Formats: sequence, structure tokens, C-alpha cells
Amino acid sequence: MHWVRLTSTFFMATVATACNAQTTTHTDLNYDRLIQLDAENLAETGIGEAYLQLLPELQKYVSQPARVEELIDSDLPQYAVRVDGTEYVVYSPDSVEDEGASLGVATYVFFKVVNDQLANADVRFFAINAGNDLGGLFLTPEQAEASRATLRRPSDWPYLPEADGPWYGQYH
Repeated sequence: MHWVRLTSTFFMATVATACNAQTTTHTDLNYDRLIQLDAENLAETGIGEAYLQLLPELQKYVSQPARVEELIDSDLPQYAVRVDGTEYVVYSPDSVEDEGASLGVATYVFFKVVNDQLANADVRFFAINAGNDLGGLFLTPEQAEASRATLRRPSDWPYLPEADGPWYGQYH
């Protein structure tokens, strides 16, 4: 009987130590929760569709998500979205862009629209990767920062997209 108590006590101590280690040092990202986006799809009039797919997850943090209206003129060509009275142009004839810039602009616009709504939440919607591999994760700023300890390449670090190219906020 004494042996059983000792084993039980050892087991409980091991489990407690493992649980404490996991909560204090766990910095891996949960890629099972990654929302696949693809910047090319966003730029090619796909922001509205991506936003609709994101809504169930966004509603966990925002009670009344904003309405996103796409403004598409194939004749010009021009693509923009309107949210809460603000229009964001992804591309237009007036845009002086290098090839591929619309992918960065679309990424910035999409994440801005989502993160503006998260202003009072504990999380932000962080970009993971870019281009065709673009995805997003809802993370606290602390989780995003901590993930840098386990992710070797800066290009893998979560980031908040910015309006200016060529990297649009992605670490490199």
C-alpha cells in the first residue's frame, strides 16, 4: 500500500510539473486554428468571401461584426471594399503599383478591417506567412511575441500587416 501512495504522489507531481511547464513556457502556435486566406484570392475580389468565412470566429470576440461591402468595377479595373463608411482601394487605374502590390494591399486591408473591430478585445488577428500561403490566427500580443522563441525564421513570425511595401509588415 505504501508503494501505491508513493507512485500516486510521484504521478501527481509529474502531471503538475508538466501542466505548469506547459502554461508558462508554451509558445508554439496552434496551426489547427489557422484560417487559410491566400493573398492572391483576397486581391482578386475575394475579401468579401474571406470575411464571410471568418465571421464565425470573429463573432467570438465581437458581438456586432461590421458589414463589408465590395465595390468592383471590371471595366476600369477597380476593386475596393467599404466598411463603416470608409472605402479601402485595393487596386485602381490610379494605383501606381509594382507587380504583386495588390496582394500586399489586400492583405493589409483585410487585416485592418478585422483588427479595427478588435480594438476592445484581448486578441488581434495576426497574419501568418504571405502570398498564396497567407493565413491568420487570433492571438494575444503576448502569444505572438512568445512564438518568436520557437520559430527560427523571422518570416514565420506572426505579424500585423502594414500599408507600406515591399514587406507590408512581415518580418524578414
